[in-house]
Amino acid sequence: MPTSEQDFLRVIDCHFPERGEHVLLGRGDDCAVLDPGKPGPLCVSTDLFVEGAHFRRSYFSPADIGHKALAAAASDLAGMGATPLGFALSLMLPDDVSDQFLDEMLEGMAALSKRLELPLIGGDLSRGPALALDVVVFGKPGPWGRLLKRCQAKPGDALLLLGDIGLARAGLLELESKGCCVLQEWPAAIMAHLRPEPLITEGLALAQITTPEGPAITGLMDVSDGLARDLPRFLGAHGAEITLQREDLHPEVVSYFASHSEDPLEAALLGGEDYALLACADRKRLPIVLAVMPQVKVIGRVTAEPGVRLQNGQVLREGFDHFAGREAD
Repeated sequence: MPTSEQDFLRVIDCHFPERGEHVLLGRGDDCAVLDPGKPGPLCVSTDLFVEGAHFRRSYFSPADIGHKALAAAASDLAGMGATPLGFALSLMLPDDVSDQFLDEMLEGMAALSKRLELPLIGGDLSRGPALALDVVVFGKPGPWGRLLKRCQAKPGDALLLLGDIGLARAGLLELESKGCCVLQEWPAAIMAHLRPEPLITEGLALAQITTPEGPAITGLMDVSDGLARDLPRFLGAHGAEITLQREDLHPEVVSYFASHSEDPLEAALLGGEDYALLACADRKRLPIVLAVMPQVKVIGRVTAEPGVRLQNGQVLREGFDHFAGREAD
């Protein structure tokens, strides 16, 4: 591990040389200065990635840790339909982090940073008892000037899903059970947990879909705690009827949970760390959405009565809560 803060900053500069088109003043001063363009709102979100709570070094490679820490934070920008501007990174490093480990972790983060055009603009560094990464992301509205919020759904609206749910859950359970030797058996599930991809491009695309009556997508959020827990946050005072079918799930989700005597559909709805996108659209505008983005799945409809129910009338139980430490009953 670098023996001084200046040594650490040299390592950072090696991995994150680019300042970005929206960065007027980058790392090295008391503050970075961002120019989002014309006057308008700035999106800000922060995400903690802590050893023991969010990852284990026993099956996360250093590059996996760097990638996922940034991916989890950037997914919040996708959930607003925002354009990335930059991010800040604060690190707490224990004494057993080697130079090679740090180098590989930053390399994994830098590779995603470059692909997302999300430059590092600053941060902080400290020693501590565990490895922890705190990532703050900044974004702005896309070219169409829209940011998509939660709690915009109306009764009768279609609920839409972009991305896979349940896949990262299967990967986590298998990694916890058998360690990193299971990649060949469940490749998509393992990579969904270790290397999720924030759907930035897809969020921007959803925000731009318009009809003669107005925007097609009226609400959006990223699914990070599982659909069962995130749906009530998305719906506000309303409820939903879920019509998701097994055929809508990734084949590895179906195979994994069926082989473990679990209902794949329920397991997928509980999910967790999916980093999919949940949206709502007026039914009349739905054909345009599906024509522009055929990969979008229609998973249900918004109801006036609260609560989330499946087609058979079963009330969907909520998923994982960090503070409860378990799945809600």
